[in-house]
Amino acid sequence: MDAGNNEDRLVVDSLYRISSLVSDTEDPREALEIIIDEIMRILPAQSAAIELLNPDTNLLEIEVFRGFPDHSKEMQLRLGQGVTGWVALHGRSLVVPDVSKDPRYIPVKPEIRSEMAVPMIGGAGNIAGVVNVDSEKADAFSENDLKALTLLTNEASRVVNRIWLIQKLKEKADQLESLIKTAQSIVKKREVDKLLSSITEEARALMRCRLCAVFLLDDNEERIVLRALAGAPLDENREQLELTESAIGTVIQRNKIIEVHDLPRTEEHHFVRLTQRENLVSMLSCPVVYENKVIGVLNAYTDRHHRFNNEERRIFQTIAGLGAVAIQNARLYSRIFKTEETLRQNERLTTLGLLSAEIAHEIRNPLTVIRLLFESLGLDFAADDMRAKDVAIIGEKLDQLEGIVSRVLSFGKSREDMRMRCDLRSLVEDTFHLVRLKLQQSRIDLTVDIPPDRAFTVEVSKGQIQQAILNLIINAMQAMPDGGRIEAGLEATGGSAPAAVLSLRDTGPGIPEEMRGKIFDSFLTGRGKGTGLGLAIVKRILKSHGGDIEVGESGPGGTLMLVRVPLAADGHGFPAPNGS
Repeated sequence: MDAGNNEDRLVVDSLYRISSLVSDTEDPREALEIIIDEIMRILPAQSAAIELLNPDTNLLEIEVFRGFPDHSKEMQLRLGQGVTGWVALHGRSLVVPDVSKDPRYIPVKPEIRSEMAVPMIGGAGNIAGVVNVDSEKADAFSENDLKALTLLTNEASRVVNRIWLIQKLKEKADQLESLIKTAQSIVKKREVDKLLSSITEEARALMRCRLCAVFLLDDNEERIVLRALAGAPLDENREQLELTESAIGTVIQRNKIIEVHDLPRTEEHHFVRLTQRENLVSMLSCPVVYENKVIGVLNAYTDRHHRFNNEERRIFQTIAGLGAVAIQNARLYSRIFKTEETLRQNERLTTLGLLSAEIAHEIRNPLTVIRLLFESLGLDFAADDMRAKDVAIIGEKLDQLEGIVSRVLSFGKSREDMRMRCDLRSLVEDTFHLVRLKLQQSRIDLTVDIPPDRAFTVEVSKGQIQQAILNLIINAMQAMPDGGRIEAGLEATGGSAPAAVLSLRDTGPGIPEEMRGKIFDSFLTGRGKGTGLGLAIVKRILKSHGGDIEVGESGPGGTLMLVRVPLAADGHGFPAPNGS
């Protein structure tokens, strides 16, 4: 009787020490270590283990153990497998007097003869794990031992559930604090690329995942483009996908969060090389939605099998929602900035127009005097004298200057009547003739490749087109202060919009990378004394003629500019009459 009372007293003392763990520790593993020591102290066992059910794999995994070899930690059991697996599956305690006679037993330690196991009940009433003890004697455990283990296990379950709950509440508090910091960090970003990088970094930290990525819809909303990646280099993994090529396209089409548990075995899959290299296994993909419209997806990737719980899904959706608002704000900020810049340029252009009109008015009088004096000189030279052509060109340029002054003073009136049909080949050759001396002085060689037997008939304002070509030649010369080479070519293109294409290639240092996308903007210049209007004027002239200009290529070896001018109805680049 006294022995029974002593045993009861020991069990009560153990129950008290286990229940005290709620206030003594916040670490579930530390609590389990103390619990298994209490169980070993009370029961006649040489070994024991506490196995918990992994929610991601649905396998029993040994969390803490005593008296087993170290490699036992790696053992994992399916529900129904082994004695503990049977207990976890059925939720009932089990005593095995002789393990050698029970087919459910899986040998772990050869000395074991009997085993006893009790299920651990989770906070929601589901099976959370199993506590099992083993003895090296057959029939070692009595009914009282089973009752004691059941009492200790139930109390242990209550305590551990409470500690898990406290830990989860603290995690939620930390997550809330992190979400607030994430929101503060995101809203400070104004550049879209920096914003997207910040979203992926913050999401990766909050989700504790291996990688995090943001895909956005392109302008046509037909493809999804990888814009940011945290956890791996973005430049090595840039992807563009059709909406039907991957499961993440489904996220956009259905506006619904999806989860992929086994990426390598999924047919609709992206990031194949990255998945293999980083051993990515599971993915959570969440739509990025702004005002009920999906603009992209936010993805989280793990390098282990993982089932994302509802809490993780809610956090991820919150990040995606914050990201959507921030992305739209950044885009609006960018548009406002561009609009303000356009307004500033328009204001400067208006001022420039007023100044131009005033200057043109002042120029007209001395220009008239110059014309009268030039015509009175009577400069007649022989037809084969180069000076005869120079005199003709000077007269033509005076007419052109007069035309420019008239256009500035009558700005806004129709200019169609000032256009005429001409051969673009002759116009280009005359332009090169004008700058021949300047090219020689600048030590620049000029090579021209224009088919001599083709007519490139265009309907243009000769002065304006010549002004555009001159601007390009002068730009090329200024890009080669130590000399170089200019190669010019002219050819016709067919199709629905036949055009003559003039190519100008220099051997300068090329256009700086940061300026290539905006060299045709007004007031943009790469030279200290430049006005930033040259290429903008060229662009405007060609656009007004239905043509265009673009950078064919640019690099350390030089720059290729391509000028396109529409051919007249009968000017498709065919052989000229009489071979002229």
